[in-house]
Amino acid sequence: MRINVEEHKVDVQQNLIYFNSSKDTIYTIVLNDWNHSFSSKNSLLGNRFSDEFIRSFHLASDEDRGFTDIKNIIDNNFNTLYWKRNEKQIDIIEIELETPILPNSSQKLNLLYSIKLPNEKFSRYGFNNEGKLYFKNCFLNPAIYQNGKFVKQSNVNLEDIFNASSNISVSLDIPLKYSFASNLNTIEETKSDKYATYNLVGENKKDLILIISPESESTIYKNEYIEVSSSINKTRLNDIQKTLIIDRITRFVHEKIGPSNSSKILVSQEDYNKEPFYGLSQLPAFLSPFSDENLFELMFLKTYINAYLNENLNLNHRKENWIYDGIQTFLMMQYIDEYNADLKMMGSLSRFKILKSYNLINLDFNQQYNYLYMLMARKNLDQPLAERKDRLIKFNERIANKYKAGLSFKYLDSYLENEIVLQSIKEFVALNNHIQTSKYDFEYILNQNSTKKIDWFFETLINSRKLIDYKFGKVSKTNEKLTVNIVNKTKTNVPISLYQLKNDSIVGKFWLDNIKTDSTFVFERNGADKIALNYLNEVPEYNLRNNWKSLKGFFFNNRPIKFNFYKDLEEPYYNQVFYVPEFEFNIYDGLAFGMRLNNKSMLNKPFTFSVTPFYSPKTGTLVGKFNGIVEQNVRDEGRLYRIRYIVSGSQFHYAENAAYTNLNPTVQLLFRDKDFRTNKTEFVQLKQLYINREKTDFLLDKNTENYNLFNFKYGNFQSEATKHYSLTTDLQVANSFGKISTEIHYRKLFDNNRRLSLRLYVGTFLYRSTTSEFFSFGLDRPTDYMFEHSYLGRSESTGIFSQEYVYAEGGFKSKLDTRYANQWMTTFNASFNVWNWIQVYGDMGLLKNKFAPTKFVYDSGIHLNLVPDYFELFLPVYSSNGYELNTNNYGEKIRFIVTLTPKTLISLFTRRWF
Repeated sequence: MRINVEEHKVDVQQNLIYFNSSKDTIYTIVLNDWNHSFSSKNSLLGNRFSDEFIRSFHLASDEDRGFTDIKNIIDNNFNTLYWKRNEKQIDIIEIELETPILPNSSQKLNLLYSIKLPNEKFSRYGFNNEGKLYFKNCFLNPAIYQNGKFVKQSNVNLEDIFNASSNISVSLDIPLKYSFASNLNTIEETKSDKYATYNLVGENKKDLILIISPESESTIYKNEYIEVSSSINKTRLNDIQKTLIIDRITRFVHEKIGPSNSSKILVSQEDYNKEPFYGLSQLPAFLSPFSDENLFELMFLKTYINAYLNENLNLNHRKENWIYDGIQTFLMMQYIDEYNADLKMMGSLSRFKILKSYNLINLDFNQQYNYLYMLMARKNLDQPLAERKDRLIKFNERIANKYKAGLSFKYLDSYLENEIVLQSIKEFVALNNHIQTSKYDFEYILNQNSTKKIDWFFETLINSRKLIDYKFGKVSKTNEKLTVNIVNKTKTNVPISLYQLKNDSIVGKFWLDNIKTDSTFVFERNGADKIALNYLNEVPEYNLRNNWKSLKGFFFNNRPIKFNFYKDLEEPYYNQVFYVPEFEFNIYDGLAFGMRLNNKSMLNKPFTFSVTPFYSPKTGTLVGKFNGIVEQNVRDEGRLYRIRYIVSGSQFHYAENAAYTNLNPTVQLLFRDKDFRTNKTEFVQLKQLYINREKTDFLLDKNTENYNLFNFKYGNFQSEATKHYSLTTDLQVANSFGKISTEIHYRKLFDNNRRLSLRLYVGTFLYRSTTSEFFSFGLDRPTDYMFEHSYLGRSESTGIFSQEYVYAEGGFKSKLDTRYANQWMTTFNASFNVWNWIQVYGDMGLLKNKFAPTKFVYDSGIHLNLVPDYFELFLPVYSSNGYELNTNNYGEKIRFIVTLTPKTLISLFTRRWF
């Protein structure tokens, strides 16, 4: 085949000899054509990108898309075979054979097709602007045949193609000025005037991988065990330093899990970028706390083990990925223990005295895995290790489940001792050299080698999302004996380690089994002055703060308070309080400076608080806000997954020299779909508001100084990159009024990249005894009597701050003669983008006031959506007022959205994938 570098294409003439090793007669062959998944925005891959809010794929040009153009398929009798793409899986090809393939026989097919590579920005593979081409999962390969049928798995950007193993022979033509790297071995090389021809071969390969680049990026490293082609290049190490590290890592892997079935392994920078080491990838190069040697070592270690397992294990990645993840992370932890035992999670930053007080800085490198797993467990978003890969939340798929799998392997290894887990992995890898395997083979080998019963390992750690959490109950002591009660908080029956410590040195260790309920144990004291559960973090435990007990004094284990700037990882031995300078701005308080005190570490806690006092130089007073939240995670299989009990309040000025105080006790019930990946959430909120407003001569509203309000709210949201739907119902009950409203919002990004947004708002009073418009429905600007919006000038009726816009209630942008409705209001808002961030909008509505006829209103204009939700401008054109552009004071009609709240601004740069 010949590579067309300029057009990112290759024409392929492929001879496929399919050998039927099953006991069935095969009438149809299924081929994986994953390159073609990039051809449509509506493929399963396109849906996956939309689901993960990756808009670049939907907005991409045709030139950036990949596809496969099949010219012809004929058999060895020169019959042209009928083929089709699976209707719902366009990257799966089904070929109907003229002559069935009998068991233990083969048939030759000739495939003629061309491949157009996609842009690498979607999946890291494809072409880039520097002329580099990366072919991976691109060529047509037979799918695995299992249990009487072919396994049909489409590309959803998970690196889990399930091809049948093949012996591959390739003749490759590339332009002379280009170099290449491959996972195959080169057996012959010839050159002509314009092209170099390479003959490549490989045995038992699941895919042909090619990297074509203008400059040579890959270097060959070879020892007696393996040949490695590596392009890991983001480091300043020289070739000798790299060679020593690569040699050490390849020997380590060979020693731990045995020889590779493949004689050559490709380790590319793109493969690392696809699955980077979380933490290393989050920091810019100039802030990297790791030496060049450590950086290269960690990058190569992770990528090499991953490539090694892909070459040597014949498992279904999508269904049994926990085995790959467990072995990879377990080996990485073992390597760090052997060669970099002193390495910290934040590398060289641990040497700075100013940072010594942070647990994040002092944490050993291998301890980070437990914290990153707990990050999702504390959010109640963790999923079973045995869950299909395509059903995992992105953070679980890329990080949390990988780390929990490695922790689980380490846990089992510590419990069984004598390297039984490593020996079992080695036997399993060797078994894969001979047969197609599954998780049951791995489980059988582990059970056969184990000297203890390990059913709990599969039932609890692999197949469930049960939490592990033990703590000490009553402890009695003598000089010789200890009587210890162990409390099983989650009723999860797995072993737990108990350590005896003297002057922080280990003097005894026991594994405690079969603790179904609270249990009492008696053992020798061994001079211990402290006991600890899970002291070395072998067990992936939910809460580490209740795992120790002092044997001194009267067993007081009060944790001292520890103050830290900004934020830190949870530290078991302290009560942490964080302080963060903050500012707030509104025109009445001016620029107010304060300090937020809170206990919100990087992991969710059952109880959190935040208190933020501000000083306002403009008013010379103290203002501020506070909240306390108790979170109850519901671990049952139902849709309710979290209950939040909140008490919050604030005091700021709402007008010149007039302050408001509010207190809001709230209960929230949060619901989700059983499929965690579904971007659908529901909530029910019950809130009681107590509002006190100081009187002011600047406002004429009567009897609005003090009021109480009960608020019931229901919300249903479903959102992804290409579409959004939400429904919110709001009921408010107070002494002087009662009202109910419903808001429906729909947004769609079409295939032509046009975006339509529609919104319907309907609200009516149930009863009303007040004469003030303060509680009326706002057509263009809510009065915000519930203090839910961060107005810069909430009481302004003239001037620039009166033009501030909040997308709520009526949603109009123009200020009309009638701005409020005290009986009912219905509005419809629409917008449509004409180019990038430039949109046109239109609003229309009906509103009814007491003693006045129903009024129809409308407006329209241009919306400059510069930074959505953070900085937007609305330019009215035509409305019920007439042509807005004809007025002399047009600048006063422009509406704006601007965000100055630090927390909201920071969220613009910290959007993640949960």
